[in-house]
Amino acid sequence: MPLVIGVTKELTPGERRVALVPDVAKKYQGLGAALLLQVGAGETAYYRDEDFGVAELSTEPLAVLQRADVILQVQPLGLDALAQLKPDTVLVGLQQPWSNRERVELLLQKRITCFALELLPRISRAQSMDVLSSQAAVSGYECALIAADHSPKFFPMLTYAAGTIRPAKVLVIGAGVAGLQAIATAKRLGAMVSGYDVRPETREQIESLGAKFVDTGVSAAGTGGYARELTDDERRQQADKLGKAIAECDALITTAAIPGKKAPVIVSAEMVARMKPGSVVVDMAAETGGNVAGTVAGEKTWVRDVLIIGPTHIASRMPVHASEMYAKNLFNFISPFIKDGALALDWEDEVLSGACLTHAGELRHAGVKAALGL
Repeated sequence: MPLVIGVTKELTPGERRVALVPDVAKKYQGLGAALLLQVGAGETAYYRDEDFGVAELSTEPLAVLQRADVILQVQPLGLDALAQLKPDTVLVGLQQPWSNRERVELLLQKRITCFALELLPRISRAQSMDVLSSQAAVSGYECALIAADHSPKFFPMLTYAAGTIRPAKVLVIGAGVAGLQAIATAKRLGAMVSGYDVRPETREQIESLGAKFVDTGVSAAGTGGYARELTDDERRQQADKLGKAIAECDALITTAAIPGKKAPVIVSAEMVARMKPGSVVVDMAAETGGNVAGTVAGEKTWVRDVLIIGPTHIASRMPVHASEMYAKNLFNFISPFIKDGALALDWEDEVLSGACLTHAGELRHAGVKAALGL
């Protein structure tokens, strides 16, 4: 029997992505794997059932969950769905491993081999598998468009019969993948763009995109490409200089987030109060608490005459390309271990072992084990 790879509909409200797209489905089939999809699995991302070629379709998600050897997903499966998996099923996708102890305990009980791609080692070889980066690129692009759509000012300079309109000033906080994409998009739209990050090495990246770097004199370079937490003195210095830059901008986009942790609050209520009337704030970190005081996840909030937007499921606003990128990431992760229609996991592979959450009834990731107390 060939390896059966299964995909069901995503049930999380607001989630429109799918973990498999037709072009990638052909690649799995080329490796000898069989595909089993729930009817309509890709419809929210505008992929029709017939687009997946010879994949077998099932009207019942239960049949997919119980028959598949490998399950590909975007959002973590719920407890009811996990309970239906057969022992030793391989689960691949985003798992939010730090957020739900009960879910991890069920994975252990069912002896599920679960790969959480949030845990992917930050090494060069894993870049083509990095779902956090690919989806952050989508989110950064979207946040720039959200800011432009809600701003009462033109982003580009505009010349008309009576004179010239100066371009809007956009400030992007956070220069990871999402922040750099937001900077690039706002710049393409013609805005005057500035960028800020506590990691000094990002200055060159920000300036390479044609944006101005906001230098607060604070450095917080950390490990794994993420920033460390600031000291109280560093926070005060950062707040003083950053507050001045925020007060001058017309649109503020914040993108600072650390997987598994609450988003750091960077923009205080006092900073928001100093912003110009009609200013727009787009807080990309709204789902994990927000970078801006006053952000409400999924809502548009007016603080006096400043609009704060807390978008959620941002990557799902572009489900076609977001799904395509995500599906390719998953294929690049699992396909090296599919040979002649069978799955042969190599536990000596540092990418595979590094992304493993659970296997054979054992919690494999020390950081998650400590966080959940297991």
